[in-house]
Amino acid sequence: MKTKHIITALFLGTLVSINAQVQGISKSNVGVKVGYNLAAVSYNGAGETGQRHGFHVGLYSESFISESFSIQPEIQYSQQGYKITNSSGTFTQKLDYINVPILIKAYPSKNLFFEVGPQIGLAISHKEEYSGIFNNSKSYNPNNFDWGLNFGGGLKTNAGISLGVRYHLGLGDVYDKEKAQNRVLQFSIGFDF
Repeated sequence: MKTKHIITALFLGTLVSINAQVQGISKSNVGVKVGYNLAAVSYNGAGETGQRHGFHVGLYSESFISESFSIQPEIQYSQQGYKITNSSGTFTQKLDYINVPILIKAYPSKNLFFEVGPQIGLAISHKEEYSGIFNNSKSYNPNNFDWGLNFGGGLKTNAGISLGVRYHLGLGDVYDKEKAQNRVLQFSIGFDF
């Protein structure tokens, strides 16, 4: 059921973008972005784990539906995961995703923007690292599919260079048998082509 809602939101976002182009609102941008991730997992409602540091890189297409609002679908590779450190050692779960956010962006002024929208993600790899005497007998098999909401904002220059910060609030569980959701804080720089 959750998957249906996400697919419907992605479909509607695409339709609005196409509709804006058909109506002659021709202001659109295509670009590349790269940035730094601070990723963690909210685990069983008991707080967040330690952070995994990583990066993200991707492409975006921004289409304006009015002077102050745009829709921006993206596709990005993102290093996520988490770290747990205790007296036994350190466990690091490395999770790499291909994420597809679709954002509605509001420009209250010419260069300042705020953004919000859904995101779906496909886990493309995972790796566990252990140090010390941390119990490594447990098997970790993350779900292939992730979904959630993004909130963010930033500045965009007239030359098409943007600086942004975004928070991903994961709503899908990372594992089947445990309640754990992704949390990612992203800092990025983007360049329009």
